[in-house]
Amino acid sequence: MTIHTDKIRSLLFGLAVGDALGVPAEFKSRKTIRKDPIKGMTGFGTHDQPPGTFSDDSSLAFCLAEALTEGYDLNRIAQNFLQWEDENYWTAHSDVFDIGISTSRAISRLRQGESPEASGCTEASSNGNGSLMRIAPLVFYLAGKPINERFEMTKQVSSITHAHIRSVISCFYYVEFALLLLQGKDKFVIYEALKSEVTEYLNSISVKSVEIDLFDRLLRGNIFELTEDEISGGTYVIETLEAALWCFLTTDTFSDAVLKAVNLGQDTDTTGAVTGALAGLLYGFESIPAQWIEQLARHEDIEDLAVRLGKKIEDDSV
Repeated sequence: MTIHTDKIRSLLFGLAVGDALGVPAEFKSRKTIRKDPIKGMTGFGTHDQPPGTFSDDSSLAFCLAEALTEGYDLNRIAQNFLQWEDENYWTAHSDVFDIGISTSRAISRLRQGESPEASGCTEASSNGNGSLMRIAPLVFYLAGKPINERFEMTKQVSSITHAHIRSVISCFYYVEFALLLLQGKDKFVIYEALKSEVTEYLNSISVKSVEIDLFDRLLRGNIFELTEDEISGGTYVIETLEAALWCFLTTDTFSDAVLKAVNLGQDTDTTGAVTGALAGLLYGFESIPAQWIEQLARHEDIEDLAVRLGKKIEDDSV
C-alpha cells in the first residue's frame, strides 16, 4: 500500500491542532465551556501557554513518529519518551507541562533500566488515555501487515506505558479505524465493519468477554446516535475513544470535529488530539484552517517530521 507524505502530514497536524485547541481549556467542565465555547486557537488558560501550544499528547506522538523514521524499534520509541520527560525532547516550548500518572510511572521504570516490554502499568485502574493519545502515527507502519502483526505491534507500543488489555484494545480499535480511513473507506462503513472484525479477532485470541463487553457502545451500538450528555470528555481510555468517534462521526468537516471535541470539556486536549488525527486523515491537510497551522508551535518541524517519515516508509516499500 502506497502511503503519501500528505497523509502523514494530515494526521500529524490534525492531531497537534486538536491538542493545541484543547490545551487552554483542559480540566474545565462542559458547563463552564458552554458559557464561552472554544471557536479557535486561544492561549494561556489552564496551563498558561501561548496560543498554538501542544501538550504531551502530540509530543509523545511525535516521539513515536520520530522513532519510526528509523524503522520499528521498541527500545528507540521508549528512549524517545524518556528523552521527552528528561530533556524536553519534542516539546512545544522546551517545557514538559503536562504528564499522566501512568505515563510518568512507566517512564520512571524505563529510567531505572526496565525494558519497554515490562515498563507499562498493568493494573485495571491504570487505563487512562495516555497510550491512545499518542498511538496514531503507528498506523503508517502497520499498513499492509496482517492483523496478528498489527495487534502485536499496537500492544507493544501501548504497553510501554499502558499494558492493561483495555488500553491495548482501545489503541487497536483506533488504529484499525485509521488504517481503513487510509484506504479511503467511508467512515460509517468502517464503523460497521469493525463491529464484527474487532470482536471476532479479540475472541480469536481469547480476550476475556468481560473486557470486550466494555466496548459495547462501539462494537454493538451506534455511538453516533447518542446525545452529547451521554458522551464523556474524561480521561478514561474508553471514554476518550467513544468521545473521539462520536465527534468524528457526527460532523462533516475537520474544524467541526475538533471543536466539538474540545468543547466537551474535561480532558480537552486529548479528546481534541484523538479526534483530530482521524479528522485530519479523512479530510486532508488542506481542510485544517491555515491560521491554526500558522499558530501551531513548531509547525515547520512537524512538516519536516512528516516528510522524513514519509521517505522512510516509501524506502521500506520499495
